[in-house]
Amino acid sequence: MSITGIKKNNRVSQSSRRSPQKSVEKIIGAYSRFVPQEIIRLMGKDDINSVFLGDHIEKTMTILFSDIRDFTSLSEEMSPRQNFTFINAYMACMNPVIAQNGGIIDKYIGDAIMALFPADADDALRCAIRMLRQLQLFNKKIKQAGYPSVKIGLGLNTGLMMLGIIGGEHFMETTVISDAVNLASRMESLTKDYKTSLLISEHTYYSLKHPSLYHIRFVDRVKVKGKMQCQSVYEVFDADPKKLREAKRKTKILFEEALAHYHFKNVDRAMELLSECLRQAPDDTVAQVYRDRCAEFRTTGNHESSGEFDLAISWSQSMAVDHAVIDDQHRTLFKRARGFVDAVHNSRDYAQLDPVMEFLDEYINVHFDTEERLMAEKNYPFLQMQIDQHRRFSRYFEELKKEIRAKFDANRAYVLFRVQVLIIDWLINHTSKLDRHFGKFLRQTNNRPL
Repeated sequence: MSITGIKKNNRVSQSSRRSPQKSVEKIIGAYSRFVPQEIIRLMGKDDINSVFLGDHIEKTMTILFSDIRDFTSLSEEMSPRQNFTFINAYMACMNPVIAQNGGIIDKYIGDAIMALFPADADDALRCAIRMLRQLQLFNKKIKQAGYPSVKIGLGLNTGLMMLGIIGGEHFMETTVISDAVNLASRMESLTKDYKTSLLISEHTYYSLKHPSLYHIRFVDRVKVKGKMQCQSVYEVFDADPKKLREAKRKTKILFEEALAHYHFKNVDRAMELLSECLRQAPDDTVAQVYRDRCAEFRTTGNHESSGEFDLAISWSQSMAVDHAVIDDQHRTLFKRARGFVDAVHNSRDYAQLDPVMEFLDEYINVHFDTEERLMAEKNYPFLQMQIDQHRRFSRYFEELKKEIRAKFDANRAYVLFRVQVLIIDWLINHTSKLDRHFGKFLRQTNNRPL
């Protein structure tokens, strides 16, 4: 070590003794680069010194996963130093976008990013769209450096999760634990199957405050490991090139009608509609995937779909909240929803269906009001989340009634498709997940010692 270096270290040491507070602040600042202060604050802590193993909170958040496509192949062409330089350049490009949209980076997994959005789902979706737009600028820069352009896939899911500290005596980290995290990862993985950039779950879709601000269309229903009920998947195509974005927007209804026929195994009609979609939007990769599925069905009889459209809805004891009034209302609600499906199948015209639909609508509102009053009485901490979900469902149900009125006689398959996605799936998933969480809260409250 040089003499200059020794003198410099002595000065630092003396400075530290003169100002221990600055030294502590510097250490805390260094730690904050590894454990974000936002996470510490979310947990109700002042700084990292007040965080301990096992500390946790339960919170509704949106999880974002992003991943660079085919990065393994790209990295094999680089030296280790080039790999690190490339990854750090990419992260430096994306990190500000996440922070500016209310996100908190939870971890890096190689070239993948996992981020948390504790405020609302709109923050996460805006971030994902802007990350895709930022990628265009990043690709221009790396092209000048001689690297090929890269693509990324993003997946979003919203739900209740535990945020806390896990690990052992010598190593701890902050993390989120929930099946909602697994579903977000699955959304990102599915972008590879559909050759698209951004997919969101139905939970994120129903959590959006302003869905009309985005270009969104239904893509599929998937079975997730450990889940009995299928989960709907939606594509958000705001960041697509302008020409493709406009073509997808114009063919949205046509595309979803094609998917309705495909899922009900009317493959010939689906093929006709998909061909028309691709005539107007030749670069629509999801339409291409479904046209290939139709061709496969014609050749082999194999119907590739992880979520059958069976229009089945029935309450089971596994959905029980263990509150007599709520469980009785759930049973009645599912029975009336089943009657609604039967009416859509069997009614000769819309006039016969209208009374059944209005009757269901009235009962849903009665149930929501009863549930919200009980939650308020019990001081349920996630009451506002339930209210938001109920209001958004009512809004989507109003839109569905308009769709049914317009298409009931002309396209019964499309009507049934929309009933499956917007009524049956929502009721089953909401009851079996969020309402059961309230039931767990009630049991814990009732068993709490005086």
